[in-house]
Amino acid sequence: MSAWAAVLARPGAADGGAGMMLHQLLLTLVCGGYAAGSVLGWGSRELATIMGDFGLCAAALAAAVSCFVYARSCSGPSRPAWYMFAASSLMAGLGNGVWGWYEVVRGQPVPSVSLADFCFLLFAPPAIVGLLVLAKRPVNRAGWLCLSLDSWLIAGSLLTLSWSLALAHTASFDGESVARTALSLAYPLLDIALVSVVLAVHFRRSSANRSAVNTAIGALALTVLCDALFTSPLLRQQYNSGQPLDAGWFAGSLLLAYAPWASGRSNVEWERPRRPQPAGRPIANSLTALTPYLAASVCVLGIIYNVLNGRAVDQVVLFTGCTVVLALVVRQAIMLMDNITLTQELAQKENHFRSLVQGSSDVIMIAAPTGVLRYVSPAASGVYGRDAEELTGSELASLIHPEDLGSVVHEVRRFLAAAPSQEPTTRIECRFRSGNGDWLNVESTINRHHGGLILNSRDVTERVRLQAQLQHNAEHDPLTDLPNRALFTHRVRQALGGRRRTDPGTAVLYIDLDGFKAVNDTVGHQAGDELLVQAARRLQESVRAGDVAARLGGDEFAALIMGDGGPDQAAHEYRVHDIAERLRIALSRPYRVQGTEVRVAASIGVAFAEPGISPGDLMRNADLAMYRAKSAGKNRVELYAPQMQADVARRAEMATRLRTALKDGEFVLLHQPVVDVNSGRVTAVSAQPRWRSAQGILFTPAEFLRVTGTGQSDGRGGGEDAARSAELSRWTLEEAIRQAARRRRAGHSVAVSVRLPASQLADKAIPPKTVESLLAEHGLPSGSLIIELSESDSRKPLEDLEHRLMALRRLGVRIALDGFGSGYAAINALRKLPIDLVKLDHSLVEGVLESARLYKITAGLLRIANDLGTQVMAEGVDLPEQLAALRAMGCTHAQGTVFCGPLDEHRLRRALTVGDYPLPRPEPRLTARSGVLAEVRAPEQRSEPPALVGGAMPVRYSGSHGTRRHESLAHTPLRSNNETPVPPT
Repeated sequence: MSAWAAVLARPGAADGGAGMMLHQLLLTLVCGGYAAGSVLGWGSRELATIMGDFGLCAAALAAAVSCFVYARSCSGPSRPAWYMFAASSLMAGLGNGVWGWYEVVRGQPVPSVSLADFCFLLFAPPAIVGLLVLAKRPVNRAGWLCLSLDSWLIAGSLLTLSWSLALAHTASFDGESVARTALSLAYPLLDIALVSVVLAVHFRRSSANRSAVNTAIGALALTVLCDALFTSPLLRQQYNSGQPLDAGWFAGSLLLAYAPWASGRSNVEWERPRRPQPAGRPIANSLTALTPYLAASVCVLGIIYNVLNGRAVDQVVLFTGCTVVLALVVRQAIMLMDNITLTQELAQKENHFRSLVQGSSDVIMIAAPTGVLRYVSPAASGVYGRDAEELTGSELASLIHPEDLGSVVHEVRRFLAAAPSQEPTTRIECRFRSGNGDWLNVESTINRHHGGLILNSRDVTERVRLQAQLQHNAEHDPLTDLPNRALFTHRVRQALGGRRRTDPGTAVLYIDLDGFKAVNDTVGHQAGDELLVQAARRLQESVRAGDVAARLGGDEFAALIMGDGGPDQAAHEYRVHDIAERLRIALSRPYRVQGTEVRVAASIGVAFAEPGISPGDLMRNADLAMYRAKSAGKNRVELYAPQMQADVARRAEMATRLRTALKDGEFVLLHQPVVDVNSGRVTAVSAQPRWRSAQGILFTPAEFLRVTGTGQSDGRGGGEDAARSAELSRWTLEEAIRQAARRRRAGHSVAVSVRLPASQLADKAIPPKTVESLLAEHGLPSGSLIIELSESDSRKPLEDLEHRLMALRRLGVRIALDGFGSGYAAINALRKLPIDLVKLDHSLVEGVLESARLYKITAGLLRIANDLGTQVMAEGVDLPEQLAALRAMGCTHAQGTVFCGPLDEHRLRRALTVGDYPLPRPEPRLTARSGVLAEVRAPEQRSEPPALVGGAMPVRYSGSHGTRRHESLAHTPLRSNNETPVPPT
């Protein structure tokens, strides 16, 4: 037997409960005890009379009470029937009570016509009405007519037989009164009517509460049988109360009392789900169809009995037989017409459903309980590529993919075990063999069908493929087809939670391509996409077969390196580090995109799995290591260390403190004078913001921006850092203009220089109208403002910045170039941008005395600036020798601790009141100049150069350089700004 046959051919579970069996056993014992007492005579005549009269009365009253209580508690269409059965039992109980009143209480025979006879006659009509209520109601007039004819056929046949056997003698008066004779005939006639209804209801009973109906029919049938025996003259003449005939009436009453509760539920009409019974149902249907013919046969037997006994055919028998034959003919005509109509309707429905089945695009299959296909619709040829005739007769299990067969059998077994009312259908999906040998994805809806199954199947292969493609797209990067962040995180979670969760060799590599943004900006985004595809291919080729490579987004990639289970941690680190180095080398090789060779590097962070670490923490550690690799110079591999997390926490704390400082006004603005190196006059002041920490230490922008991570060139967290830097720049510009305006109103008309990043001017982080509106708001002439450009990027186009600077120059604002001589960016900016002043980079100033090569470079840059007509200002001049050397090269202005450091507002005003600084005279010193040792001496006094911003400045000037007045402004050289300590975090 196949798997399908084992599933579909299982026997149903047995019904019934222990409680019902106990009740039935008790009922059997009571009825058996009463029958035994009746057979044995109850021990005395008096007790037999009492049990025969009042025992039957008690049983009938118990049935009346039971049916009445059930009718009060139940709901449904059968409720009136139980009220009728209660009334019928009450009549029987009253009749037996009257009978006992005469025989037991009064001790005299029961009269021939008494109240008991009328009570017994009233027993049958309520019972007949109750049985008709329980019968299945016909749906049309023909059904009602057939029910009436069937009842008459049964009643007529029984009347014919009974009249021929006994009733004809009873009908002859034989000296009895008319009332007694009428009563004698009424008993059997009512019993015949009751029997007819019992038989009709038995074959047409409703399906609701079947156990209770069957028990009630059995109880009434037993009562009618005892009445028929009592009607016989032989038994009636010899009948006495307490005889065995009473046991039948007693059992009938108790069965009727038990009938409402036979189903085990008293307050709900219900129907127990039943499995189909193919063996018993045809027999019941056959008996229902043969009932009219059996009734007519009984009628014929009654007539034949009279003829064989030589009796003349009685008029009652003749009339009854004729009506029975007429009823049979009428019924046959009705049934013939009904059959013709049903045949036509059946043919129409069959054609309709055949058209639906054959025209349906779904395949409809019927499987027998053995699992063999009995029917397959013609759609199989179009769906499966196999003819329906070829599939018919084959086993369904042989057509399903072996890997799917187990799950399908399990689902079908579960479906068949469930109640049909709760789960009428189920749905399965499996692979089905097609005609060319391929496997198709098939979705089937399953219904029950005579112990087998009906399968409505359709081909969903394309849908399954589309779902698989959508799933793949949801988990993979569309450009490189590598796993995306979601799938990579899932793989990391599997690696950490599987059998290798304690393997320390598992590691995550976080990879970022250095310089990728420059490729997008210079070659184009399409070339950048092609580079990413090539990088993904190199990444896949460099990792091992069991490892996972993924693209997390942008130019960030990742790799999951699975451990080998070895215990040596050092060997694991060496192996993973070697893989990371190979990846770095592979990703750093030149790329050929759109006919152009481009280069990028790779910064890789490595983090190893630890016991109990989560996927998010492991990926975060690798990300921190990669961030450290980029901060340390890029194009390198860094292993994660716990200190990296502490650094991140410290930077986050400092960033939070910096944001709070901007809001709470913890920043102050210092100014450092810019001095004419030939005259010592203060020609301008340079605004320098400082952050006053909780410890009272002032930090320069380079220091607190370095601590918080702002200004890093890797672009990580750039949005928030750029916004914070722009906010600081706006505050510095506004505060510098405000203080310069106040100084001007106090009589110190000196220009102020504000350093702004070139990127903020080009990206409009500082709106174009900001400078103009601030100057107008505070009443400061535009010629009193100098903007220093810093952080210029040679890779970015300068067109937007040039337009912005030209607009500022039209307002009268002077433009200075910071970091002149620090690289190609400064030279490119000097070539393209409208520059009025260049600031010599402090790296050139620091080494001008130690390196002859640097001395020549600095001198050349100064000559270039002078040839272009721009003034030059050196920053970071801390030694008198440096000042003397720069002045000898042609430098016109300087700032640094050789004069003074950054000053607060009070000290600045004192310096501006004095107006100039004494020019220090350096001691003779040997320096390396032009390859020979030369003595640096202060040059002779030259003519006075023009002011820094053009025109003379209203400051006090003194020709004496050694007076005590100047000594009051000369301060001890301060330490460099770069030496300011970093506050603890």
